[in-house]
Amino acid sequence: MKVIFFGTPEFAAASLQALLDQPAVRVSAVYCQPDRPVGRGLVLRPGPVKRLALMRKLPVLQPLDFKDPAALERLAAFNADIFVVAAYGLILPAALLQLPPLGAINVHASLLPKYRGAAPIHRAIINGEERTGVTIMRVEPKLDSGPILLQQAVPVGPDQSSGELHDELAGLGGELLTEALARMGLPEFSAGQAQDESQATYAPKLGKADGVLNFNRDARQVHNQARGVTPRPGAQLCFTRLRERDVGREALPPVRALAEKGLELKSSGRLSMRPDILPGTVMPLQDGILPIACADGFYGLLRLKPAGGKSMDAASFVNGYLKNCLARIS
Repeated sequence: MKVIFFGTPEFAAASLQALLDQPAVRVSAVYCQPDRPVGRGLVLRPGPVKRLALMRKLPVLQPLDFKDPAALERLAAFNADIFVVAAYGLILPAALLQLPPLGAINVHASLLPKYRGAAPIHRAIINGEERTGVTIMRVEPKLDSGPILLQQAVPVGPDQSSGELHDELAGLGGELLTEALARMGLPEFSAGQAQDESQATYAPKLGKADGVLNFNRDARQVHNQARGVTPRPGAQLCFTRLRERDVGREALPPVRALAEKGLELKSSGRLSMRPDILPGTVMPLQDGILPIACADGFYGLLRLKPAGGKSMDAASFVNGYLKNCLARIS
């Protein structure tokens, strides 16, 4: 089976690797998004799929889009049997999808029709879902709306981050993809099952603002947000600090940090909500955990990474940045 693969990030690289491991599959070419500038120097760096493709000496193409007829002609010249798409980043036009005899299939990291779009893993965790999964579907010009070929659910752990769930679903996606290709010759399989449009939800791409933790919500919601944006775009905190002086309180420069690991704390005798404790209040260390007041309780920070600094446990962070200070999250 001759395959053209469309994908760009790490999630897609797992599916490409699964194809390369199949003796009955030949990947004729790989299509990726154009290289993006990264880092302070804004150096163009190839994505994970491109790096894997180049290592395996596969042709790599990176068109901005497929509006130019020449781009479609070049794609058609590969005479592929099927197109495989995984986190490519573009909605493919109908003219492209009609080229291969077996059509195009997609690997998507949700239980469709829930969480169509760019950030299904992050959004599922942020919303507190207890299960998600991977769907193999036929590709249509409308976003993630095609008939479902295969689908498998997995539980979402109560403390699992989006990075951890990503790696689990990426591996599962490769497994389901190879199973789907093996069954494409069966008419009852290849038609797929239509999605229930009434159940469709969407998972828009995350921006940096999605990572700013909101302590005006319940502790469980804060925990879900923090693990949903870890490691990217990161759970962002800004500590405002005051130091007691004989002549009054001195404002210190704020400290920005990422919450790398945390947990929902239960109220106890030493740590209980009072009417005078406002959301965002930084409480004293409790057994090495830094509690932050939420709407209904406390969220405990276990590890933090100050801006421009190294990752550290909560006790080290307090000693280095919050010692002898009154602090809250602004």
